[in-house]
Amino acid sequence: MQWSRELRAARRGARTALRAVSAIAQSRLAQTSAPDTGPIARIEDFGSNPGRLAMFVHTPPQLAARPPLVVLLHGCGQSAHALARDGGWLALADRCGFPLVLPEQSEDNNRGRCFQWFRPAQVGRGLGEAASIRQMVAAAAEHFATDPRRIYIAGLSAGGATAAALLAAYPDAFAAGAVIAGLPVGAADGAAQALARMADAGTRSPAALAERARRAAAVGYAGPWPRLIVWHRLAGRGVDPANGRLLAQQWAALHGLDMVQPFAVGDGARCESWGDPKRPAVQLWTLLDAAHVWPANATEVIGRFWNLTPL
Repeated sequence: MQWSRELRAARRGARTALRAVSAIAQSRLAQTSAPDTGPIARIEDFGSNPGRLAMFVHTPPQLAARPPLVVLLHGCGQSAHALARDGGWLALADRCGFPLVLPEQSEDNNRGRCFQWFRPAQVGRGLGEAASIRQMVAAAAEHFATDPRRIYIAGLSAGGATAAALLAAYPDAFAAGAVIAGLPVGAADGAAQALARMADAGTRSPAALAERARRAAAVGYAGPWPRLIVWHRLAGRGVDPANGRLLAQQWAALHGLDMVQPFAVGDGARCESWGDPKRPAVQLWTLLDAAHVWPANATEVIGRFWNLTPL
């Protein structure tokens, strides 16, 4: 397919939801005070784009052979570039030689510039924003000759909930994912319910949660399911921390796992794993007193979990 010359060289929403996401953005979800500069190009010709999202791509100075591909979904009020830069992904991509796909939301879709994880018509398989992101992945994977077994997706807050939704809708497209301060797949079916779940995750069984995720995939899909690493704080404003545990339990149930191995990692952080200790299917990291932003060390840990970097 033809890509823009820029790449080769450089390598609207409900008011109720807006009020909630504005509070999150005020808690410094969006680390966007620095100017957005760097080797990131906008791509126009990636597909029909039913979700009306913008596509940006970062290409490392030296591209690895058959490189992995990483998709990053920003939080409310944040830019795609800000997440890639402030989260350390630009540096990691350059070090390891893999490209980044950076979808970006617009105010025309959602006034808070949040990915609309709470709208089934936007995150269902083949629908809306989910379909746009899938088109971006397909276009980038073809262009970069990506290893199809090494495509990953990560997101923060609304972007994290959307990343989880994409993993459920397209489990055949992603090897693994990472969700920071997100919510379980199917947690809400509209703006009002989204507000309720953000404030109080509620209680649902892992089996019921897993079934909700299964219904998001193609009819008859029986696996395998992508691996998942989840990060959430233990307290504070924003998204109820219980959502992180529910998401991890949802994904563990998808993998048929119920045994968990917990361990403390220092500085108030705790990690719990499901599956093979050497290559867990699911991990949950909980952080004490963390802000509603991308955690400082998360990218390196995620890189190891995804096998992007050495253990």
